Amino acid sequence: MLFNSFLFLLVFLPIALGVHYALGAVRPRLAALWLCVASIVFYGWWNPQFVILLSGSIVFNYLVSLVILSLTRRPRLQLLATALGVAADLLLLVHYKYFAAMVNFVGEMGFNVGPMDALILPLGISFFTFTQIGYLLDCRAGVVNDRSPLSYVLFVTFFPHLIAGPILHHKEMMPQFSKRETYRFQADNLSVGGMLFVIGLAKKVLLADTIAPYADAGFASTGEVQFWGAWATALSYALQLYFDFSGYSDMALGLARMFGIRFPLNFNSPYKATSVIDFWARWHMTLTRYITAYLYYPVAMAVTRWRTRHGRATGPAAVASAGGFLSMIVLPTVWAMGLAGIWHGAGLQFLIFGLLHAGYLSINHAWRVFVGGRKPAALRQLRWYQHAGYVLLTFGAVLVAQAFFRADGVHDAWELVQAMFGVRGWESLENLGYLGGMGLGDSWRLLAGHHVQLLYILVLLAIVWLAPNAQQIMGVYGPSLAKPSPAPRAWMRWQPNWQWLLVMLLMLGLSLLSLHKESRFLYFQF
Repeated sequence: MLFNSFLFLLVFLPIALGVHYALGAVRPRLAALWLCVASIVFYGWWNPQFVILLSGSIVFNYLVSLVILSLTRRPRLQLLATALGVAADLLLLVHYKYFAAMVNFVGEMGFNVGPMDALILPLGISFFTFTQIGYLLDCRAGVVNDRSPLSYVLFVTFFPHLIAGPILHHKEMMPQFSKRETYRFQADNLSVGGMLFVIGLAKKVLLADTIAPYADAGFASTGEVQFWGAWATALSYALQLYFDFSGYSDMALGLARMFGIRFPLNFNSPYKATSVIDFWARWHMTLTRYITAYLYYPVAMAVTRWRTRHGRATGPAAVASAGGFLSMIVLPTVWAMGLAGIWHGAGLQFLIFGLLHAGYLSINHAWRVFVGGRKPAALRQLRWYQHAGYVLLTFGAVLVAQAFFRADGVHDAWELVQAMFGVRGWESLENLGYLGGMGLGDSWRLLAGHHVQLLYILVLLAIVWLAPNAQQIMGVYGPSLAKPSPAPRAWMRWQPNWQWLLVMLLMLGLSLLSLHKESRFLYFQF
């Protein structure tokens, strides 16, 4: 079931909300149980057979968590139980997401196996698997306090995050599911959540889906594009991905708030970032948090302990040396981002995507350590043109990496990147007609199609770089767990009044008129 469908908007959501608050007024635990049932129905609507998989994963991980918690005084057995639980989760993920790709790769190497068709990927398997792995690791670390089975099931299955995130942390969510106040009707939850949901719906339906055909047309013919066409393709996809994922994140936050729940912020204007470090602090923020806590830090700490045992420095001075920087910064970064790339998909292009960002981050850290750190504080303040330059440089680096994220394979991605750098020549504007994706024959209509695409790109870039994001628009009304960050101008900030109600109704009406063709979110089956 998709958020951007009439079935969800007109049937599922009203029923889920109505029963939720009706039961909450009588008995909160019944409302929590209802949310579990509604979430399972939501998940199973696309493919009911995967409900068994999700349910089995939840039962298995909860039982393993109880075993881990019971072995607090037996650390070796506790470590074994944790390792077995995490291994089982990873094997499930590998089976569905990577096994076919590995079999085909072995076949391509000359061995007599395959080919094998890819398995149908269960919805949100990466998200609910990583969520539960984090829970098991935290059980071993001794930081899990709430052990309620009902709260745990809600923590994993709550439908606003189940398909495409955010990746939740138990200490943020399970206490909310345990509070009686969560299930009591509050008008501000509906008004704030409803406005945020409509903003996200408009981003998806009116912006992301509008630019999508141009991105699809460009990536379908990467061997034909040259400089201008490659950049038009890369920009179209970057904007499609931005508004698609931003729209989903806003809709998830808004839906959660309608049910009295606050999610962590997952998207915060990443294309405004002035560095790749800043980009990952704004893009898929809960994934970044997860990668940092469970992939980066363990390796970084292991390196630190190794250097300590061998009598080598481990402080800031060590990081400022070549060997210290490579071992303490580059090594854990490559490890963490390489795995993050593979998490997104089974193809080699996803590994390259992750390693590219590992390289970007390493260069970024090197600049901070070896160049920026030596400057006086007064010289670190950016002028407006320096700020703009850093934003454009970061955005350009992200575009190159996104070519591998989107392309069907490494070859297609490399063709596009070569064209972006002008290796394959510069075409005239009259030859860009294919970008309209309409199959138009005469040159003036093709050129008009190109102009429409250019107009879309300019308008969407203006929104990305100049407009406040949804978190800023909602401001002090706090749609997420993050600290409120109001928009700079008062007229940009949402208020519970009739003017903003009209704005919401207008966006909702335009979105509903555009729902004649349902389209999946880009993170729909990660």
